[in-house]
Amino acid sequence: MRTVIFASILAAAVAGATSAADAQTTAQTTTAQPEPSKPSCFDSVLNFVQSSVRDCPLSVGPFTFYGNIDMGYGYTMWGAPVGSSADKPNYGISRNSRNLHWLWSANGASTSVVGITLDQKLQGEWSLVGVVEGGFNPYTLRFINGPRSLADNNFRTVPNQTTEFNSSRAGQVDNSQGYIGVSNPVFGTLTFGRTNSLSQSAIGAYDPVQSVAFSQIGFSGSYAGFGVTTTTRVNTALTYRLTYQGFRFAGQMQVGGYDLGNAATNQYQLLVGTDIGKLSLDAIGGYARNAATFSSFAGAPIPADLDPNSVLRATLQNAGGFALLARYNWNPFKFYLGYIYSRTSNPSNDSPGGFPTPASGISVPPGFVTANNFAIPRNINTVWTGVRYAVRPNVDLSTGFYYEQQNDFLPAPGICAPSGRNNSRCAGDRWSYSVMVEYRPVSRLSLYAGMMYSTVSGGVSNGFLHTSNVDPTVGIRVRF
Repeated sequence: MRTVIFASILAAAVAGATSAADAQTTAQTTTAQPEPSKPSCFDSVLNFVQSSVRDCPLSVGPFTFYGNIDMGYGYTMWGAPVGSSADKPNYGISRNSRNLHWLWSANGASTSVVGITLDQKLQGEWSLVGVVEGGFNPYTLRFINGPRSLADNNFRTVPNQTTEFNSSRAGQVDNSQGYIGVSNPVFGTLTFGRTNSLSQSAIGAYDPVQSVAFSQIGFSGSYAGFGVTTTTRVNTALTYRLTYQGFRFAGQMQVGGYDLGNAATNQYQLLVGTDIGKLSLDAIGGYARNAATFSSFAGAPIPADLDPNSVLRATLQNAGGFALLARYNWNPFKFYLGYIYSRTSNPSNDSPGGFPTPASGISVPPGFVTANNFAIPRNINTVWTGVRYAVRPNVDLSTGFYYEQQNDFLPAPGICAPSGRNNSRCAGDRWSYSVMVEYRPVSRLSLYAGMMYSTVSGGVSNGFLHTSNVDPTVGIRVRF
């Protein structure tokens, strides 16, 4: 299916390039005196870096090539070596964080990506649109593969693990997105393929700090996934977006299940939003059935008939919730407010025979699926607020506060007394405070510095070697 999408994009590009060449030839033969050409942003390196990505795209016909490279260096109070398939250090407090402090820090402000977009004009106002984009670690040059980062730690106990992330990116060339569709300014846009969930796309725009290293909701995809990180991208998503009389509407439906590279058997989301003067509002609701959270064996015994490099454990759940988002622009300030409610319950199907993960060659074998963790549903409430201040046109200062709280969801009463309150199914919370400054000496280059202090307590702190972390980091981001 992915091959068909890529082939369609390539065919459209060839057709578009031919049409553009024909149009250019016609224009040259029919125009007596062409207009004087404007200075090109490609005349020199200086002109190019001083131009914006929007004003000077790398386009050929209907194709536009783009990218983002983010590299830095930082300190973590409790860190771990970066895994070869992971995309970042433990910026936020994580279970396997230990005594590692100074390290090269990739993707602090944003994930490094390379991609190609397609925008081919068709009849009337219709266009053929598409995207192929992959996220990578700029130090290892490997595509991000969350399941692989977990499998790499199968033989390592928690004190000796490298960074691992239960990511929706699974090593594909299009681990960010890879879709094709049609678009019309009146009738909207319909796409199919690997696509960000509606919540993943929307929440970032309402994050005051808007970074991976310095934002709790930017560091973890569990918020956009309503409690499950792996559902923030759908491998086979049918997505429709429409803007009508000042309102935004969107709907998304997953087609197919685990066998098509998804981390759930079904998933649905709806979005509605609007702009009222300087105020922007969005609301998103979503539900995923039999969503999988993957984990490594972390040194636990693995049956001799299984390849330890190609197996993971999984916990299944039905996960749903909603997000309410607000942003107010009062130059030179932008104020942000967000709330997410998520509810996790036992899955509709416990998949005792195992199933494939989204990563090629890695599966969950029979007997290693947990399907009874949420007999009493887990409810998580997350709120955040913050402000972004444009100190100068090319300097932004932002700060944010993020708070998450979960309930007791143990079937047996009394266990969450003070002596046992760090059981993973007891009430607990996670909060963080963030600050970041970004300086753009030229349009395509950003220099940034920031810090996030994060901490966990109660049931949320279960299995953590340390319960707080701070991550001062500096970096450079280049866009093209």
